Amino acid sequence: MYGSRGVRTFAGGRASAVVLGAALLMTGCSSSDDKGDEPDAGAGITQQPKESGPFWVNPDGNAARQVAELVKDGKKSQADQIRKIAQQPVGEWISPENPEEQARGFTEGADKAGRTALLVLYNVPHRDCGQYSQGGAADGDDYRDFVDGVAKGIGDRPATVILEPDAVLHLVDGCTPDEFHEERYDLLKGAVAKLKGLKNTKVYLDAGNAGWGDPDQIHEPLKWAGVDQADGFSVNVSNFYSTEESIAYGKRLSAKIGDKHFVIDTSRNGNGPYTGGAADERWCNPPGRALGETPTTKTSDPLVDAYLWVKRPGESDGECKGGPKAGEWWADYALKLAEGSG
Repeated sequence: MYGSRGVRTFAGGRASAVVLGAALLMTGCSSSDDKGDEPDAGAGITQQPKESGPFWVNPDGNAARQVAELVKDGKKSQADQIRKIAQQPVGEWISPENPEEQARGFTEGADKAGRTALLVLYNVPHRDCGQYSQGGAADGDDYRDFVDGVAKGIGDRPATVILEPDAVLHLVDGCTPDEFHEERYDLLKGAVAKLKGLKNTKVYLDAGNAGWGDPDQIHEPLKWAGVDQADGFSVNVSNFYSTEESIAYGKRLSAKIGDKHFVIDTSRNGNGPYTGGAADERWCNPPGRALGETPTTKTSDPLVDAYLWVKRPGESDGECKGGPKAGEWWADYALKLAEGSG
């Protein structure tokens, strides 16, 4: 069951959203033109055309910085590979430190570019059951303060929020102790309500992936967690199941919760799931994987609102298979993902 894990923690060493917002304003790299216009000085990263997808490309992300370094070192072929990641919109995982400032910085940068920020909240108490991304808010009040801060930071600006990957799944699979269940349902439902109270925010509550179990096991828990008030649910976050498998899983689940729409994380599913090694760690930095479909709202099924890169390709799943700590940029793995995508 632990093979269903895959959501890892925040990127180490990235600039704060406040600094990023200031940099965007100074460089003018977030034009409202559909093509994003001016690139940032180092990597030359621009926005994707709006007609393919409304989501914001962060010109100062880890992949963009890697491109800039490779260009500076004259490693053009490697830079071209990492650019496959840097030029796509990816999720911005809001850390517990100054969530209001982070959310404000990311949404201001996106709004200035005429795009929508993709944010991920991953801070529920007792997160990840003591595994690589263990942690989360200290208690319920701390989590509510965290969500309040994010909501204040977003304000009326457009945002799409992926809410608490694995949080409902781990209530169902026996990973999270029973004494925490009631509180978690209450916290998730409250977070959905708070974020949906904003003018231009969409919320997708995470619902696991195609490999963990059956939709019959999770559809009622999703309702208890507030999915009825959300825009829908997310599947395959930080995992590797194919888009086809994810659509099939999502449609079966959708039919049980009022035909809710859903989004799919396609960031690393280009070669499907890894089947070698120990079964309980196949999700963790598996070799031979590839980037999946690039983010877009033009999907193959009307129930699928978007293909998204929720997991940030190139950031480690955890200290396994030679990887650094969860969420840290791993240049070699990023390069292999990009090269594997053709």
